[in-house]
Amino acid sequence: MPVETIESTRMTEPSHKSTFFRQSGWMMVTAVGGGVFMYAVHAVAKFMPKAEYGLFTTLLQVVTLMGIPAVGLQSVFAQQAAAALNETQERQLAGVLRGVLRATFVIWLMMAGVVFLFRRQFLDSLKIENPAALWMTVLIGLAALWFPVVMGMLQGRQNFLWLGWTAILNGVGRFVAVVAAVSLLGGYAAGAMTAVFAGLTTAIVAGGWHIRDHLRKQAVPFAWRDWLARVIPLTLGLGAAQFMLSADMIFVRRFFGERETAYYAAAGMIGRALVFFTQPLTAVMFPKLVQSAARAQKTDALAQALGITILLGGLAAVGCTVLPSLPLRVVYDKSFLAAATPLVPWFAWCMLPLTLSNVLVNSLMARSRFAAVPWLVAVVAGYGVALYYYHATFLTVIRTLGVFGLIFLGVCLVFSWRPKGKTNEGNVD
Repeated sequence: MPVETIESTRMTEPSHKSTFFRQSGWMMVTAVGGGVFMYAVHAVAKFMPKAEYGLFTTLLQVVTLMGIPAVGLQSVFAQQAAAALNETQERQLAGVLRGVLRATFVIWLMMAGVVFLFRRQFLDSLKIENPAALWMTVLIGLAALWFPVVMGMLQGRQNFLWLGWTAILNGVGRFVAVVAAVSLLGGYAAGAMTAVFAGLTTAIVAGGWHIRDHLRKQAVPFAWRDWLARVIPLTLGLGAAQFMLSADMIFVRRFFGERETAYYAAAGMIGRALVFFTQPLTAVMFPKLVQSAARAQKTDALAQALGITILLGGLAAVGCTVLPSLPLRVVYDKSFLAAATPLVPWFAWCMLPLTLSNVLVNSLMARSRFAAVPWLVAVVAGYGVALYYYHATFLTVIRTLGVFGLIFLGVCLVFSWRPKGKTNEGNVD
């Protein structure tokens, strides 16, 4: 059976487990494949001056934050596509898809206008010498808004074959483009960000081809108010996790020297890889939880995903503690090792709570347990304030991440196993 085939509703429990691990295995393979190329990007980008490399890695996190308005879109499209069980629901999905693509384009135009008006402040705060780097980041913002829509459609339809290939193409496209931009054309951060845009565009086109039927399907009206009531808490909940993952890099760039940023970024990339490595598990888990809720069926997808994440995340953290310089040596030269190596174990263990939280947040959002959202947002607000006032050293920043990561995980645990009747749950269909 192809990995993208939607599973039968009458599967036995062993069959469910077999399917989960088969699909998770494929997604893990594609995540590793795409991740290898994403990692290889830094093997080329390291030849930039340290200040430019630090700027490049900072702008990557800016792109992540720019995508927060759309982060809920992947989940809500995954929800709606997974729960579209008849022709009427399929046509409603087509209407939502076309409407959201138009709306996100308008939102992007507004974001671009804000950046234009305050361009001097952005350039000064992020220490950007070449304005082209900023404008390329703004352009990537549109791709960052559309990419989750395409991924959510593929995920909800359980087309894991092309969900995986899309991730690989994103990595391959970025790597090929960064080689051309940095190695051949002598580009710095601006050229590397052009490569990011090339990778995202390649992935969007490839994934979009496999959802083209919904772009042509006759649409029927749908309730925007009800749809937004579902998107907003999803965006806030998943956006909170994104902020926890990326915000530290922005603050480091703001408060530390340009060259120092590169060393922090190198160690941070290793720590963030723990979260990215386990994301395929949540990609497989999410639509299964949505469909189990829509059909009033039980599923052990969360337990499986959480168990694998604990095992893999724990092993990775131990490995980073025992051999902290090893992952750095694969990409970076000796000039990075002295400053970045001591930070790697701290990053690995402080990112581990966020790795587990990522699974739990996706589970909460898939089951529409939105009562957790205000608490998650409150943790994020506290984290932002703490980073602003406590950033004396790199270790201070990382430890702050670890403390608030544990608090974030605690909130996720409380609401994940809180009795259903005590949460303000919404409908998933």
